[in-house]
Amino acid sequence: MNATSLVFDPWLPVPLLLLLGVAGAALLALGAVRRARGIAARAGLLVLLLLLLAGPTLKREERRPLANLVLLVEDATQSQELDVRPQQRARALAGLRERLQALRRVEVRELRISDDPLSGTALVSALRETLLELDRDRLAGVLVVSDGQVHDADQAADLLPEGVPFQLLLTGRPDERDRSLEVLYAPTFAIVGEDQEIRVRVRDRPQPLSTRVPLRLWRDGALIEEREVAVGEEVRLSFRLDKAGRSALEVEVEAAPGELTERNNRAVVFVNGVRDRLRVLLVSGLPHQGLRVWRNLLKADPSVDLVHFTILRPPEKQDGTPVRELALIAFPTRELFELKLKEFDLIIFDRYMRRGLLPLVYLDNIARYVEEGGALLEAAGPEFASPYSLYRTPLSRVLPGRPTGEVFEAAFKPTLTDLGRRHPVTRALLEQDGGQEEPSWGRWLRQVDVEPRAGDVLMSGFAGRPLLILDRVGKGRVAQLLSDQAWLWARGFEGGGPQGPLLRRLVHWLMQEPELEEEALVARAEGDAIVVERRSLAREPVTIEVMSPSGVRMRYQLAPDDQGIARLRIPGPEPGLYRIGDGERTVFAAARPVAEVELRDPVRSAEPLGPLVEASGGTVVDLAQNGVPDLRLVGADRRSFGRGWIGVRDRERAVVEGTTRIPLLPPPLALALALGLLGVAWWREGRA
Repeated sequence: MNATSLVFDPWLPVPLLLLLGVAGAALLALGAVRRARGIAARAGLLVLLLLLLAGPTLKREERRPLANLVLLVEDATQSQELDVRPQQRARALAGLRERLQALRRVEVRELRISDDPLSGTALVSALRETLLELDRDRLAGVLVVSDGQVHDADQAADLLPEGVPFQLLLTGRPDERDRSLEVLYAPTFAIVGEDQEIRVRVRDRPQPLSTRVPLRLWRDGALIEEREVAVGEEVRLSFRLDKAGRSALEVEVEAAPGELTERNNRAVVFVNGVRDRLRVLLVSGLPHQGLRVWRNLLKADPSVDLVHFTILRPPEKQDGTPVRELALIAFPTRELFELKLKEFDLIIFDRYMRRGLLPLVYLDNIARYVEEGGALLEAAGPEFASPYSLYRTPLSRVLPGRPTGEVFEAAFKPTLTDLGRRHPVTRALLEQDGGQEEPSWGRWLRQVDVEPRAGDVLMSGFAGRPLLILDRVGKGRVAQLLSDQAWLWARGFEGGGPQGPLLRRLVHWLMQEPELEEEALVARAEGDAIVVERRSLAREPVTIEVMSPSGVRMRYQLAPDDQGIARLRIPGPEPGLYRIGDGERTVFAAARPVAEVELRDPVRSAEPLGPLVEASGGTVVDLAQNGVPDLRLVGADRRSFGRGWIGVRDRERAVVEGTTRIPLLPPPLALALALGLLGVAWWREGRA
């Protein structure tokens, strides 16, 4: 491809040439006024000299045409995986690649758009970044295969150079409809035991499919509310967390007949439960070395409100003073053990014995408090084996260990039972000790003997007798520590031991902290997979049901290891939220989360990209009705679409590979012409 043009290469600066031309024209005008002979020859001589000084040249360029750039964009976001869209997209891309290959001087660049977990389909932003790397002068057109649901279309101003058509090939079906559930508000944190609310709205597209629909709310897999709600209106759902830690709230609306997808009919939000204040009631008997251990443990936490009283008068002291007159001030026993008992999160009895100060009805209140969801920790001393034992009160129905009446006054090293090596409360004690089979911590010097009638024995002491027993009673929990010697570990006796971690984990288990649940189900994302862990004290295999985001249910049978943990790895899962359950517990996890906006309104639409299509001179092609159109390379002055076809613009760009210059007025020729004109002028003047 060659091109020829006339160019000037002046010998003098252009202003000087203009000045000479003006001066010469003035002299010629003066001669014409005086009717001088040979004016025409002189004018020709002036023009010849000016042309000679201007340097006219014939420029010939050898050009290599450049290929037109066509950008083929594939929308591969999650909304494009619905219904028939994957098949339409595959056929459209294959057809466009074939047609582009048949065009001359066309270079294809492909761009694949994946959805962002936060922003959804950011097609315009991805296009803008790609265009920065391309030669915009060669851009002939942009072909986009998409459902039109683009979430940054408002940023499309000045995206394409003028005259570059944006052609949208729309996937999906014309009769699509869908119902979705939108979470308008959900708290991130909530105080345990206080009422909270979550606000949602049900939306039908493109028009309401019904006026009222059933809506259900689950908390950690348990149904807590079900009612009918109006479509399009804001709905407030109340809930209350009953434990600290993360809880999953799942809201689901009934599916509509023939809707596009049911994946957006369910929403899951995670709320972290926090305790406003941990209210602890500590009731101790005779003062002893271990009492300071409890106070230091509980007072070290600023979120703990501790109410503590100690019975200072031993039962053998008899001086005739009435019991009601022993205190300097009236102790509010009725307020604590009857009126406000349920306000406490934990009650601790430390070496307490019956002395007639607490009526049996109050102890019955504490037993009922445990059965209704409270927590009780009993740290036993020798008093527990005496006739004044707490076991000889209504508390016997919630205490897991029955005293035999024997107290071992001998040194022993606390050890973990086989069950204790698997229980979350005590399993970590060996890990902190370096994982040794035989613990290196110090000995204790006294233990109360009991016969366990319920619960789990996690630690044993003298002669393998039960030392720590945990039990669930009704909705509540009970722990029995059958020695008052834990303070020896705190004092470093014979090297000490993990006294702090043991008591803290014990209190947290009583408070039903999720991390210390012996029966727990946990799911988390690891790379492109989901790892499920089922923690249990039982050694029997467990069946796990997994529901994928698309609604497919799968069952797996898992066998626990020596620590009671059964693991499952789900490799390469589909994008979205998985629901995992074991029959009692339900958890959620997503290795590749889907942006909420992706499925909020998945019905196809050309409206978001409509202004960009119109401004560029392109068009929208409905793949469901028209199929893949033909493709043409059109000129700059032609339309870029027509019946059954779309076009890309021929930009007619080329690169110059060589240049040839040919002077139009060579010096010898100019000299000969000048002499000829001078001769004509002299001859004309000589005839006068």
